[in-house]
Amino acid sequence: MYIIIIGCGKVGLSLAEQLSDENHDITLVDSSADKLQNLSDDLDVMKILGNGASISTLQDAGIERADILIAVTGSDELNLLCCLIAKKAGHVSTIARVRNPIYNQEIDFIRESIGLSMIINPELAAATEISRILRFPSAIKIDTFAKGRAELLKFKLKPEFRLGGNRIMDIMDRYHCDILFCSAERDKTVYIPDGNFILQDGDLISIIATPTNAADFFRKVGLKTNQVKNTMIVGGGTIAYYLAKQLQDMKIRVRIIELNRARCEHLSKILPDVTVINGDGTNRDLLMQEGLPHAESFVSLTNMDEENIFLSLFAEQQTEGLKTVTKVNRVAYTEIIDRLDIGSVIYPKYITADYILQYVRAMQNSIGSNVETLYQILDNKAEALEFAVHETSGVTNIPLSELNLKKNLLIGCISRGGNTWIPRGGDRIQVGDRVIVVTTQLGLNDLKDILRK
Repeated sequence: MYIIIIGCGKVGLSLAEQLSDENHDITLVDSSADKLQNLSDDLDVMKILGNGASISTLQDAGIERADILIAVTGSDELNLLCCLIAKKAGHVSTIARVRNPIYNQEIDFIRESIGLSMIINPELAAATEISRILRFPSAIKIDTFAKGRAELLKFKLKPEFRLGGNRIMDIMDRYHCDILFCSAERDKTVYIPDGNFILQDGDLISIIATPTNAADFFRKVGLKTNQVKNTMIVGGGTIAYYLAKQLQDMKIRVRIIELNRARCEHLSKILPDVTVINGDGTNRDLLMQEGLPHAESFVSLTNMDEENIFLSLFAEQQTEGLKTVTKVNRVAYTEIIDRLDIGSVIYPKYITADYILQYVRAMQNSIGSNVETLYQILDNKAEALEFAVHETSGVTNIPLSELNLKKNLLIGCISRGGNTWIPRGGDRIQVGDRVIVVTTQLGLNDLKDILRK
């Protein structure tokens, strides 16, 4: 497909890289000549200097033949204007990044009025992911499928779990839990394990299960399954606002430490039940004075990655059993960050890209089986996808054990008529099902793509 991306910031560049890797024809538009000139020569995209809301700029970019326009500049209003003009100029699907909480209550009206295909709010999406983690603090990361009826949970295997050195089939026999071990990461290598795979302490493990079955398994191996009762947030930006709102609904007590006094006063007005402290969140004495030793979770959301990482490392040393969540914007040093073992790390850029890639994949095949949900997992070395099955095909009404599946691919879960389960060899996929697939075979667009050619 031909895709125009307006805005050459972190998100725009990340999208251009990933969509180009999936063999889409990409044009990047930005008003900054320096940003365009600094793009890597390895990035196979067309570059256009100009205002993405200008009809002449859009015509230069080929709006009349574009399939999708994605507006991810730093201005919500400019993004919406770009999409509005693009809809008038061509037959194109439009996606806008809209971040300001002021527009959050009006999202449906804005989408319908302008005719947007999708609105992305990275800060709200990041806050939602953090709130899921604080509900189930033993997991490093939680992704949801089938409208919350199935979850993909990532956790680190520790010696106290007594799972290292055991085959997966033996663990399943011991605990009798309806879960599926769907991936393991060890020494930079990703495995899609079978029953004979032997787990080792230190592995990063992902399982698929219903929320109830996941909690049952974690409880049996000795991991904490109850949500935290309180949290301390350093940084009072937009993510902190959205997160505090969600945590209040979960009855979790929230304290926000923010340096900017005017921002503190604003947060106090719009979050009357949240304790807002005006102060430097990197000040050790302030953190201790405001209750860090008694906190059950700590979320670092400043605008500096280095500060966030440092704060999480410090907090973990002060409070035993503390759940830490760290926001990181730059993704160039993920391998170093992973070695620091600072609990859950949130990359808002990745979350935004996942939503948009999901939409692009669904557009490529909107008849057979839509890509309903897509998550890039294990540092983008694997994907977890949810397909909605709309018609009979080569994968339906056949026992799973008889399907000629691609290597390094698991059918992780089937959801049908409100019931969700881990399938076995005798189960069959039917029209109307939602099917979750985990694989290192990147770029699947249709459920039929799980079969070998």
